[in-house]
Amino acid sequence: MTLTPTVAVIGAGISGLTTLKMLEDYGIEAVGFEASDRIGGNWAFDNPNGSSSAYRSLHIDTSKHQLSFRDFPMPEEFPDFPHHTQIKQYLDSYAEAFDLLRLIEFETRVVHARRLPDGGWELTTERTGAAAGGGSGDAGRNESGSGAGGGTGDGGPTRETRRFDLLVVGNGHHWDPRFADFPGEFTGEMIHSHAYIDPWDPLHLMDKKILVVGIGNSAADIAVELSSKVMRNEVVISTRSSAWIVPKYIAGKPADKYFATLPYVPYSWQRKVIQAMQPMSAGTPEGYGLPKPNHKFFEAHPTQSVELPLRLGSGDVTAKGDIARLDGRTVDFADGTSDEFDVMIQATGYNTTFPFFDREFLSADDHNHVPLYKRMFSPGIDDLALVGFAQSTPTLFPFVEAQARLVAAWAAGLYRTPPVEEMRRVIVEDEKKYIGHMLDTPRHQQQVDYFLYEHDLRTKEIPQGLERARTHGADARVRMSA
Repeated sequence: MTLTPTVAVIGAGISGLTTLKMLEDYGIEAVGFEASDRIGGNWAFDNPNGSSSAYRSLHIDTSKHQLSFRDFPMPEEFPDFPHHTQIKQYLDSYAEAFDLLRLIEFETRVVHARRLPDGGWELTTERTGAAAGGGSGDAGRNESGSGAGGGTGDGGPTRETRRFDLLVVGNGHHWDPRFADFPGEFTGEMIHSHAYIDPWDPLHLMDKKILVVGIGNSAADIAVELSSKVMRNEVVISTRSSAWIVPKYIAGKPADKYFATLPYVPYSWQRKVIQAMQPMSAGTPEGYGLPKPNHKFFEAHPTQSVELPLRLGSGDVTAKGDIARLDGRTVDFADGTSDEFDVMIQATGYNTTFPFFDREFLSADDHNHVPLYKRMFSPGIDDLALVGFAQSTPTLFPFVEAQARLVAAWAAGLYRTPPVEEMRRVIVEDEKKYIGHMLDTPRHQQQVDYFLYEHDLRTKEIPQGLERARTHGADARVRMSA
């Protein structure tokens, strides 16, 4: 009888779905745990689990040509930059095509994950809502047959303890809002962009003076939407470091169709070429009213927007620098000017959070840094993998797909990580390669270039990991289940 490990996957967004699909391809028994009643994570608009940062008007900033999974292309009839409802439709089709829904326990939140002394995992899950059902207390049992200690028949939350050999974490990193910490206090209305749905939800944003803090893609989209003359707002966007704006189209085609990092040319050389070309394709930020960036192009994540430069150039949006102090409704800026605002929307990024782990076991630091080997493995924990914890340029879906493929090989005993000290050395080298030239901010702690990353996995890391597995045996110290 062939023995394979049991695997728990936390999350059913793109990371969890691709991981479940790849594990199924390798014949590995896996269970996905999803707190919501649906798949999609961040792309499930108005997700009941509160994890989605999608707003009503959101379109993807990466074109479908770069975003498609490699083994499941997006429909030809989709526009170049699909709406979030179409991305959700695409993920639903992916799950249906590979029969993934049967592997997922919905409305089931992992409230605690404990690594056992001899390896393997004990997960405490909580079922809520319709999923909690009206069990008699013995309907749910763990794999050893002992009682789940759960249902009372009143429809309330029920808890259950389960054991697995391996754990894959794919709970995402765009759901725990990170607020900027400015001196003083703002007494107007304030929300994070995570809570923003549209100009009427959760706040009524017409005839208001609005300050949008940040200049990422969400900040740009929200500032553009609220600055329409129809809304009768006065919109100011505040940025500490400013940003280089990249167009969505060049010569009539999606701009990212021209983008591919060459693995055999030094990365620094490629950046210099792109930095020289950027002003010719989109001009300089100062040209349409933004402060001068404190970094060169590709030393921070660029902002992709067609409309923000137009709104700035038309006077519909005004740009300011960093905030020096808050005093009631008055905002003092670093340039010495002040203004009063009714509303502040902070588009200031997200914390990387693992609410099911004890903080001393595994957590990001205050700067959002989590040292992971190949952005997946924590040195010394050989039965845990993390998927999707990166800011991948220019595309996320194929990046996650590449990670999931490696996870499946790892779970099947066809990949082994190197010794702990080598893992730590490579983490430092990779971080220098991918983020050493970037602004040292929480947003950029997980930056990778997809093309270089995928090439490294495919041509070096996976073959070397297979050789390590053949020489030294499977990576994880697992108790195989028959």
